[in-house]
Amino acid sequence: MEEKKLNKYDKAYLKIAREWSLLSYCKRRQVGAIIVKDRMIISDGYNGTPSGFENCCEDETGLTQWFVLHAEANAILKVAKSTQSCEGATLYITLSPCRECSKLIHQSGIKRVVYHSGYRDDSGLDFLRKAGVEVEFIPELD
Repeated sequence: MEEKKLNKYDKAYLKIAREWSLLSYCKRRQVGAIIVKDRMIISDGYNGTPSGFENCCEDETGLTQWFVLHAEANAILKVAKSTQSCEGATLYITLSPCRECSKLIHQSGIKRVVYHSGYRDDSGLDFLRKAGVEVEFIPELD
């Protein structure tokens, strides 16, 4: 029963992350992230440019600009600016994290990552598992 209930909440939080991804100005791919601790959303983020920059994520060739922040990085940085902590939290993200963001996830204290779609490179997920972070893939969101 507890696992079914957990899965119900996991799907709900992933749906929120998916909705949040729609706020992104990126054309190539919109990604959303939600950080949950003690059943409370403590942060959210989507991929995009840093504060104060034009909301243009791709260059003239269609490639993502180097300075674009990933959704999970934005969510973790929001927590860093607050009085909250990611220690023991769960990250819900629409796309599995890259290598660079996986380091941020581990270092921030997040203990669980739930994602909906796979990134082209699995090395970030491999790193998280090696670091003891629980990783779960949920393909169906109804």
